[in-house]
Amino acid sequence: MPTTAISSIEDKKRLVRRLAGSGRGFAEQYGFPVTNNPSSLFQVLYLSVLLARRGDFRRAVDSARALREQGWDSAARLARSLHETRARVLRESGQRGDVDALASTLGDLARTVVDQYRGDLRRLRAKAHYDPSQERQLLNELPGVDGQAVELFLREAQALWREVAPVADRRALTAARRLGLGRSAGDLAGLAGSGESERLAWLVGALARVDLEKRYAEVMR
Repeated sequence: MPTTAISSIEDKKRLVRRLAGSGRGFAEQYGFPVTNNPSSLFQVLYLSVLLARRGDFRRAVDSARALREQGWDSAARLARSLHETRARVLRESGQRGDVDALASTLGDLARTVVDQYRGDLRRLRAKAHYDPSQERQLLNELPGVDGQAVELFLREAQALWREVAPVADRRALTAARRLGLGRSAGDLAGLAGSGESERLAWLVGALARVDLEKRYAEVMR
């Protein structure tokens, strides 16, 4: 059934407070803290690569957790892993399709981050001189990181990389339109508050979850 969108600014702000009230973005809701250290940023990156693939988002989350539980919580550790072991872990976590290709891509991604940025995506940010368009371009040049994966990564990273804000992915914008909160990342930034990139990350993460989990009726109660 179609969602009845809200219209008054006070109702919108009230809903934004509810959605962003957890103080956690999408990745953090599923156990991937977004903190300013190399390990955390790399885990958010490979979670984003997995989420960008077709299929149930829960499978992507499960696979990202499986990689971390295997001890591959940094670019350096994943880069040292064996292809056969990566493929096995991905299959056991529920991945379908060409799992061997995915295992190769993740290995290439890790090795490239190590070779080019010494395993630290903060160096990518510095290389881009904190310019959002350059950050996007450098991310997009990494193996397995397409435009959708870039958007998903920056949705989370904007809490720390404030220069990239506002960022809202396709799922978050779908939910925002259906709930009457706006049609663009800029609209959502206005509701989150000027300069509140962390709160915006929480908001768009919550909106993405609403759409993925089909929780519209629950949110509108």
